[in-house]
Amino acid sequence: MEERQKVDPVLFFAVLSLVALGVVMVYSASAVFVESKTGDSLYYLKRQLINVALGLAVMLGAMRVGYQRLVRWAYPLLLGVVVLLVLVLIPGVAVRAGGSSRWLPLGVMNFQPGELAKIAFVLYLACSLTRKKDRIQAFSVGFLPHLLVCGVLLLLLLGQPDFGTAATLTLILFFMLFVAGTRVTYIAVAGLAALPMAYGLIVGSEYRMRRLLAFLDPWAHRFDIGYQISESLMSFGSGGLWGTGLGEGKHKLFFLPAAHTDFIFSQVGEELGFVGAVAVLALFAVVVWRGFRAALRSPDLFGTYLAFGLAALIALQTLVNVGVVTGVLPTKGLTLPFMSYGGSSLLCTLLAMGILMDISAAGGEKADPGGSKVTWP
Repeated sequence: MEERQKVDPVLFFAVLSLVALGVVMVYSASAVFVESKTGDSLYYLKRQLINVALGLAVMLGAMRVGYQRLVRWAYPLLLGVVVLLVLVLIPGVAVRAGGSSRWLPLGVMNFQPGELAKIAFVLYLACSLTRKKDRIQAFSVGFLPHLLVCGVLLLLLLGQPDFGTAATLTLILFFMLFVAGTRVTYIAVAGLAALPMAYGLIVGSEYRMRRLLAFLDPWAHRFDIGYQISESLMSFGSGGLWGTGLGEGKHKLFFLPAAHTDFIFSQVGEELGFVGAVAVLALFAVVVWRGFRAALRSPDLFGTYLAFGLAALIALQTLVNVGVVTGVLPTKGLTLPFMSYGGSSLLCTLLAMGILMDISAAGGEKADPGGSKVTWP
């Protein structure tokens, strides 16, 4: 086996810092709320610690497997994800919450296949784009097949419905096609064609229209559809420069819904202030920077595409989540990577980081743009 450099310490530190801070904020945001429901203020904390332990084990396992071996698993994993997404749509099989059927009951936890779909789709694209590197500008080879695969995933996700994950996969597709050198005209035309479809999905859904109205003017709907975003903005505002102090936030006390999940960044802004929020965003920026750095230094093209896709996935989901809780974007239901409460999101995110760290560790080897170091099945 080829000797590799040590794991990128900067990336490793940034990931562990975000995970650790996430555990603290999950407890701070959920203790009073969950105690009123279960009588145990540590309920979510204990579950999140289990999620962290499992996630770190998955991350370390991914680092040991070697990203180049993932080539043979790209298509089986994608097929498995499609099967799971179909199972979610079968009445009586999935766990339904908040008007959506997104989770499969696995006994110890409810697993969300949409989270794994993000990793599987990036892996599929990295594999396929590497295989087709010499014909990437051909419409029927380099563009259409990837668009069709994405379309199948989108239909299954929208059936749940999970508009946020569907939009994320679409943007990841366009980004990775652009990085691979697909003709920009194909991407632009597909993007323009997607706009009326997105418009139809929004105006054709009552709850999406309500979210859009709440985004456009949350204060006009302060006590109904704009309640959550209004509370989130007030939470940020009450934090000021330095915050109210860890554990001293008030809006988590039955005012802000989903304070420990989708809106955990609001709690960061309230309790740690503007300085704390910027520090968290800086850690995310470090993760994305080191991810792109790993992509540029990868010894093969497959690793380059895979690292670019995974880093872009973290960047995109972070930007969307932060945009939602600060009122810049309509509510999407996407968690904040590493920090929000939830097993599926944390496990899949740390799996992505394990792969990314392995690519980074291989970056000291001699570059091989043709991808010959990858053993293709």
